[in-house]
Amino acid sequence: MDREQGEMQFLGLFGIYKESYRVIFSWRKIFSQITLALILPLSFVFLLHIQVSDVLFSKIVHNKIELDETRPETDRYNKISDVLSKEWAVYLIIKTFYFTVLLVFSLLSTSAIVYTIACIYTGREVAFGKAMSVVPRVWRRLMVTFLCVFMAIFVYIVVTVLILFTWALLIGSTNLGLVILAVLGIAYLVGFVYITLVWQLAGVVSVLEEDYGVKAMIKSKCLIKGKMGVSMLIFVPLNISGYLIQFAFERLVVHGRSTETVGRFGYGALCFLLLSMLMLLGHVVQTVIYFVCKSYHHESIDKSALSDHLEVYHGEYVRLKSKDVLLEQFDV
Repeated sequence: MDREQGEMQFLGLFGIYKESYRVIFSWRKIFSQITLALILPLSFVFLLHIQVSDVLFSKIVHNKIELDETRPETDRYNKISDVLSKEWAVYLIIKTFYFTVLLVFSLLSTSAIVYTIACIYTGREVAFGKAMSVVPRVWRRLMVTFLCVFMAIFVYIVVTVLILFTWALLIGSTNLGLVILAVLGIAYLVGFVYITLVWQLAGVVSVLEEDYGVKAMIKSKCLIKGKMGVSMLIFVPLNISGYLIQFAFERLVVHGRSTETVGRFGYGALCFLLLSMLMLLGHVVQTVIYFVCKSYHHESIDKSALSDHLEVYHGEYVRLKSKDVLLEQFDV
């Protein structure tokens, strides 16, 4: 990066976007290669899953309705019941396969892009082959971090359900109860966005630092302090854009008119392209925010030391160790 790290703390909403776009276009070749190898398959699997799941679930619903309208203990009833069981089994298998592939490609793309931007930051020459060779050695750390975040989200949802159950039991749908419900809803959304921010930054920490899992989440939580507002202003629109693309795909492609095959294909290709671009931008932005947060907390990363640790040494990826090279305090 051309910008000195000490200056990055002053980047705001538009500055972070501008820096992210500059990084992508300045090194468009390697980001294009990463997109072709990882981002495009990730987007394709995501959209294909929506289409396949809709078809399978529609059949399940149709057969469930027929089963309910059929007299039990008849040949027709048993036949529909067997078909329904097989459809549920196929549906669950496809769901499991989808989440596995989605998780793997998400972790691999995060590893590759974070490593690439770190090399760019240190002024190192980075090649697609080297970036991909590092990926298998760091994605396991990302997996541990993801599982920790998943558990945190699970606990968060369970606590939310218990609070809602208590609300329904003690207050209910009175005027005061509806106000409290609205407040709880807003608090839930804010908390969920916060966990998402910590999760995304923890992924970068897991690649570039020695911490992963719960420690990466704690480090991410500390880093994001002071940059919470600008981070939300960046990630919330990005996530909303993703939901809008998903909604458009479902409305125009999945549930589009069968007579408009060419139009549906065109809309599908457009959604695929937009989603791929959005995923690439999101990964780059979260890495840029990491360096912005480091600069904001006056934590200087020694570029030569970072460069050494980004080397593939004897075939192994050497992670940054905070005690050795990571955080050298500097004065602004």
